[in-house]
Amino acid sequence: MQKTMSETLGVVASGTPKPEAEQVRQALTAAGVPAATLEVSAGRTPTGLDADSIEAAAVQGKDCVIGQIRDGKVTIAVLPVLAGGKCFVGPQA
Repeated sequence: MQKTMSETLGVVASGTPKPEAEQVRQALTAAGVPAATLEVSAGRTPTGLDADSIEAAAVQGKDCVIGQIRDGKVTIAVLPVLAGGKCFVGPQA
């Protein structure tokens, strides 16, 4: 899943350095990431400002594969699933 996340977010970022959450969600599900395990961060702050980055994460076993797009660049990390079975804490898009 790391390769899928990296390649898919790379394509998204190359076309749109600051993509919307729905664009990220659609690209990843089209690439085969199960929608039920996919989490995408909000593209706007609670005060209405553009977020500095957008992140997507998917549970894979006991790990979360997390991808971030910031200024058109993609970073991938693998971290443990949180106790509640999710990858993110707080609001999502």
